[in-house]
Formats: sequence, structure tokens, C-alpha cells
Amino acid sequence: MTTLPTPTPTPTPTPAASLGATASVTPTAPIAPTAPAIELRRVARWYGNVVAVNDVSFALGVGVTGLLGPNGAGKTTLLHMLAGFLAPSAGEVLVLGRRPHRDPSVYRQIGLVPEREAVYPFLTGLDYVKFNARLQGLRDPEGAARAAVARVGLVDAMDRAIGTYSKGMRQRVKVAGALVHDPQVLLLDEPFNGMDPRQRIGMMELLAELATSGRTILFSSHILEEVEQVGTEILVLVAGRLAASGDFRAIRALMTDRPHNVTIRSSDDRRLAVALMADPAIFAVELTESGLAIQTSQLTAFRRLIAGVSRTAGVRLLEVVPADESLESVFEYLVRR
Repeated sequence: MTTLPTPTPTPTPTPAASLGATASVTPTAPIAPTAPAIELRRVARWYGNVVAVNDVSFALGVGVTGLLGPNGAGKTTLLHMLAGFLAPSAGEVLVLGRRPHRDPSVYRQIGLVPEREAVYPFLTGLDYVKFNARLQGLRDPEGAARAAVARVGLVDAMDRAIGTYSKGMRQRVKVAGALVHDPQVLLLDEPFNGMDPRQRIGMMELLAELATSGRTILFSSHILEEVEQVGTEILVLVAGRLAASGDFRAIRALMTDRPHNVTIRSSDDRRLAVALMADPAIFAVELTESGLAIQTSQLTAFRRLIAGVSRTAGVRLLEVVPADESLESVFEYLVRR
């Protein structure tokens, strides 16, 4: 969180993939099949002079979106507003076209996996999930609970007390509890905490499967590799504000004040280096043991340029690989700027 005198709203830009911009939103209306499942409209949440979320707007449809930001950026507060635990101090939060705060009809369409250990250690895994099924008023809580437990791979341990579970197993049983009523919107706060590599892969596959079946999934994580493996859509919160949203590769393309690094292997790296240095879009060319290291300000123009330059120089291209198009490079840039 960050401390500010008062929240000061700023105009909300509209590009979906932009620096310091958010996706545009549409007026509330009866939900159409193409309507966003989640919308925030200039939302703020503060406690006295402490601002957790400030002037945040975005819209999400079907698919998986990663919620990123440093500790204290407001990620958990944002998820709790979407889950209906908190009302916004300003602006409007909509889930499936309705305000979730104190609206039980919305809760039945939301599954929440909190970061904190919100499980009773004396319950068995099956009992915990069955309890969630009963809270949701399901007709067959036993059958729904068993199906949810199987979905997260805990059948062998479902009759054991949760107090005997590892942290990764407790995370999975929380996911089962959130999925038991088959919600349209799934909110997960650091869902991969404590999971071993095999469990993480299984959970990533489950999230991808849910997205393919038409669910809207928003999950926070401080491990960038996890977000990159699950999907490309991201929201980046910095000091309570939305620093960027959209496909992280599109965001990287907009970072024009930071050179793009490209690695090239060719049939004659030295000759190709001489040819490339004549183009003004190339900042630097370095001949290394593994090929050419190129810095350019215009990646799209460079991709068009390289084919013609290599052909003119009589050099055959073997490999052209962007060296810093990762989510990590985007996140580092947004947090530091």
C-alpha cells in the first residue's frame, strides 16, 4: 500500500494493451453473451489516508489473466472487492453485470481462493469441500465435493484431516472448495504457493481447461514464470494504480524508450553485422560466441529489415530470437519507471 493525502482521479485512457492504460468499459445493461465478466470503473479503496487501490479501470472476459505487482500494490484488496468482501470507496465494481458487495446471488457465480490459510485443520479434505457445497445450496453436496476433490488430484488424501496436509495440498483443497459449485468467475490469490513443480503444472493445466470451457479467471502471483506459462494477459498494479494491462508482448512493443535486444545466428555473422550497422534503427551490434547481439528501437521495423539486409549481403539466417520479450522484462520496467 502507499500513503497519499487524498485520492486524485485521472482521466481513464482506453487502449487494452498500453502503458498506464486500461481496457475501455461499457455501460451497465442486461448481460449479453459478449459482456465482460469483470469490470472496474475508476475504482478506489482507501482506509483513512492509506490508499490501497486508486482510480483503477479495466474489463475482463473469458480467459486467464495474471494480476501482478510488488508487495503492497493492492492486489489482495482488488480481489476482495471483486469477491464482495469489500465495497469500493469510489467507483464501481461489477461482476457479471452486478455489484458483488452484499449480493448473495453474485457469490454463487464466484469462486475465491484466498492467500491466507482459510481452512479448518480438523476437517477432512472431503468434509471441507462438502461444507462449501452446502453453503452454495447444491442439491448433491457429496457428489459435487467428490468431483471437485478429484479435479485437483486429492482423492487419495480426501479422508485425511487437513491439518496433516502439506501447504501445496492445502492450496489444492482450497481450489476444490472454490470450484465445487462450478462458478463462472474464479479469483485466486497466490494459488501456487507451496506447490511442488508437479502440482504447479497440474494446477496450470486445470486453469487452462477452465478458461477453455468459458470461465473468467483472475489470479495473482509474485512468480512471473507462473503467469507466463498460464497465459499472456496481465494486469500490473504499482502503488495502487494500474500501470499496464493487456498482452505482455504487446506492452513490451510499446516500451519505445527501452531498446529491444535480439540474438541472431547466421551463415556469416561478421558480414551481417557490417550490413546491419548501416541502418539507423540499429543502436548496437555485438559479435559474440553464440552469434550477433542486436539492439534496436523498432522491433517491428527490424523484423522487416533483417530479411532484406541478409539477402542483400548474401547471408543465410539460421535463427532470430528476441532476447528480452519476457514477462519479467516488462514487469521490471513497469515497476521501476
